[in-house]
Amino acid sequence: MRKNFGVQTWLYPMPVLMIGTYDENGNPDVMNAAWGGIHDTNQIGVCIDPSHKTAENLQLHQCFTVSIGDAAHVKECDYLGLVSAKDEPEKLKKAGFHAVKAENVNAPVIAELPMTLECRLLHYDTAAGCAVGEIVNISADEKILDENGKISVKKLRPICFDPVHHLYRELGAEVGKAFHDGLALK
Repeated sequence: MRKNFGVQTWLYPMPVLMIGTYDENGNPDVMNAAWGGIHDTNQIGVCIDPSHKTAENLQLHQCFTVSIGDAAHVKECDYLGLVSAKDEPEKLKKAGFHAVKAENVNAPVIAELPMTLECRLLHYDTAAGCAVGEIVNISADEKILDENGKISVKKLRPICFDPVHHLYRELGAEVGKAFHDGLALK
C-alpha cells in the first residue's frame, strides 16, 4: 500500500550546490541552492529566485561557478543559504571560506570545496527563477581523486538536502554498476 502526500518539492537526491558569482564591485558572493542538477548535455540548471543577489550577479557577469557541498563543510554551506549578501556582504569570510578566481569564467571558486563546475550563463528566466549554464570546465582538488585520476565520491563526500526531514545527508555507498547490472535481465 502507498501513502499519497500530494504536491511537494521532494526529490532524492537534491544536491547541495554552492553558486558563486562576483558582484558589481568584484566581490565574491556564494549562495546555497538545493534545487538544481544536470539540465542537458554539458548544461546545469539551478533555481535562483530573482530577489537574490546571486541573480543580479548572474545577469551582470553572465557566468557562475557551482561547487559541491561536502560533509566536511555542512555548517558553512548551510550558513551561506541562510544569509543574504544583501544583508551581510562579508558572509563568505564569516563562513571561513576563501575565494579564488575560476580559470575559465569570471566567477569565484571556493578554495575549501574540492569540486567545482565553471559555467557560462546560457539563459536566466526571471519568471521561473531558473538559470541554465553551459559547463565549460570541472576542476577537482587532487585529494579527492582515485588511483585512476577520477573523482572519488568516497573522498569527495558530497551532501544532499533531504527536503522531507530538512536534513543534510552524505552520499557515497556503491550499490551497483551503471550500464552493466541491468544486462543480466536481457
